[in-house]
Amino acid sequence: MSTRQKVLIVDDEPDIRELLEITLGRMKLDTHSARNVQEARDWLGRERFDLCLTDMRLPDGTGLELVQLIQQRYAQVPVAMITAFSSMDTAISALKAGAFDFLTKPVDLSRLRELVASALRLNQPAAVAPSDARLLGTAEPMLGLRKQIARLARSQAPLYISGESGSGKELVARLIHEQGPRSERPFVPVNCGAIPSELMESEFFGHKKGSFSGATEDKPGLFQAAHGGTLFLDEVADLPLPMQVKLLRAIQEKAVRSVGGQAEQVVDVRILCATHKDLATEVAAGHFRQDLYYRLNVIELRVPPLRERREDIELLASHVLARLAAETGLPPATLSAEALQALKAYRFPGNVRELENMLERAYTLCENDLIGAADLRFKQATPSAQQGGEPTLAQVDDLEDYLEGIERKLILQALEETRWNRTAAAQRLNMSFRSMRYRLKKLGLD
Repeated sequence: MSTRQKVLIVDDEPDIRELLEITLGRMKLDTHSARNVQEARDWLGRERFDLCLTDMRLPDGTGLELVQLIQQRYAQVPVAMITAFSSMDTAISALKAGAFDFLTKPVDLSRLRELVASALRLNQPAAVAPSDARLLGTAEPMLGLRKQIARLARSQAPLYISGESGSGKELVARLIHEQGPRSERPFVPVNCGAIPSELMESEFFGHKKGSFSGATEDKPGLFQAAHGGTLFLDEVADLPLPMQVKLLRAIQEKAVRSVGGQAEQVVDVRILCATHKDLATEVAAGHFRQDLYYRLNVIELRVPPLRERREDIELLASHVLARLAAETGLPPATLSAEALQALKAYRFPGNVRELENMLERAYTLCENDLIGAADLRFKQATPSAQQGGEPTLAQVDDLEDYLEGIERKLILQALEETRWNRTAAAQRLNMSFRSMRYRLKKLGLD
């Protein structure tokens, strides 16, 4: 009995089916072919497949129907869509529905082989990762986040990871990479806001020797370094508009051209991006290209702020203190009941990163290995606008925190006056209901 992996090919064009059968046969794979949706359903009901390749347009339906069927009944089977080059909207719809990846016609055989090899690694034991100890938390938002990470790791869709600064977006990106079929290839993170604009093209795409002053040798770029793996674009909203155009082209063409180079180089990378800014707002303000936004934001994954999972604070604090003790060789410290209560009541605008910094400081200041509330040294409370007089620079430790504090107080006041009727509160503050919903979510009041 054959133990070779099996692929289901669904296409109504005999030439395409034959091309795929020959190519996959040379990869030592068994294939079965279907001409339409019904035949594909019949094969899926009779056989167990390791991959499905389906055309978008079929005589009795669409490949999108098969993607949805496989997601519902055969979730372990990755499915890739074959579509016309001009039908990028269709390909993106397939990715959102759960497709592993897509191919454009005419089919590039080297790209086909890469896609098939990557998809078949999904169900190998090494590709199935256990819950990661680095992503701590038992709160409902974290349980949901871990499930989403496991599901999205099986896809090759571009992913936008949203969340506040310090909430753990890069860690989430690393886990998606490590739990997916690209885990043995590079994970390349880059902070887009930290690269000088005049060096961006060279950093992303590389350069040739002599292409500009100081280019003393050929240098590969970030795309080349991430070939076969994952490129994580942190703070992607900070990219200048001219670089956004070049990035969009690289994503669409799956190829880059080095500065000073003549030929394009094919690159196979999965793009994950993140920013603490609201990308949709940046698009509306004209700071971010809408076409690039739609290519990056095929699927959005939100990382919850710490204030939405306060029940995890004790677990996180214990983990941080144990790590500090191991790193320093000093006795472990514990939190007093008052300190723990104070932590749970704090808003944590800096999220997990702020908690770690706060505990590291308290660990070095505490006496008798017991951290009290005073050792935590919270930021001074934001001065109230109603305390009389305008605030001075000496009073305002952080402008964003100060303004957010005023915004929070006024919104809460409006909600209390309207008995928590959000529509009435929005009218009371002369803002749209949509704007009110956004602010409630941003401030953790929803």
